[in-house]
Amino acid sequence: MAIKKLEHVGLMVKDLEASIAFYTEVIGMELKGKLAHSNGVITLALLGFPGSTETELELIHGYNDSLPIEGKVHHLAFAVDNLEAEIDRLKQLPVSFIDQEITTLPNGSRYMFFKGPDGEWLELFESTRT
Repeated sequence: MAIKKLEHVGLMVKDLEASIAFYTEVIGMELKGKLAHSNGVITLALLGFPGSTETELELIHGYNDSLPIEGKVHHLAFAVDNLEAEIDRLKQLPVSFIDQEITTLPNGSRYMFFKGPDGEWLELFESTRT
């Protein structure tokens, strides 16, 4: 198995700037960057803790503004070195894929979503970070 670690948690937000302010000013995270998704609709904000080069939290704006009062975790992402190899491995197991194709972000990172046993969204994520 080539899943290396939990890459990040994707959290859907209504107001990206307010959420960035909260997670930086209240929680103490640092904004690592913002990225317009390749679909032209979603904006991502990537946050991590000081001293870390990792993205631990991905704020997702524009996906769904109808959030329940308790908020909405969109997905858990798992880091992989070889996305195609992990997809091929999972296709041999009783796993349902959400995506039919790999998505490539403007920064070159790639991902594919699949479902956990209760329908939760899980992501295989191949980063361009070294």
